[in-house]
Amino acid sequence: MPRFEDSIDVNMPVRAAYDRWTQFEQFPTFMEGVDRVVQLDDKHLEWTATVAGREKQWTAEITDQTPDTRIAWKSTSGADNAGAVLFQPLGPDHTRITLKLDADPEGPVESLGANLGFLERRVKGDLERFRDHVEASGPGGQGWRGEIHGDDVRSDGQA
Repeated sequence: MPRFEDSIDVNMPVRAAYDRWTQFEQFPTFMEGVDRVVQLDDKHLEWTATVAGREKQWTAEITDQTPDTRIAWKSTSGADNAGAVLFQPLGPDHTRITLKLDADPEGPVESLGANLGFLERRVKGDLERFRDHVEASGPGGQGWRGEIHGDDVRSDGQA
């Protein structure tokens, strides 16, 4: 499975950047080709996206989530993908966000696109649009502050 990785620096404290990223249903506002994300529960997301002109759906499971540090996932049905987003404070008002994505292209059109670097450019563009989106709208919004480590899910406020 090919791996793509890119980073971007955001003018926002790490807590605010992380909180904004955990608002998964807002992903279509900055992720190209993502039509809809539905959060089914603390651990599962249902995705709908348009890839190479075709609608694709998949369910992803969050496998690890540590506030202000990391969110990792893997698909459990549909399009095969996995990855992680890492949050690194660069000072009180700056954060580096690193997105690592493993995705298997399906069929000749997606394979050609992958070979031509379309996915790398899309990941880079998504990160840039996220930065622009959160910097323009500010640090508002509540994120999910719970933790997930494998099958252990601790909701907001649980010790």
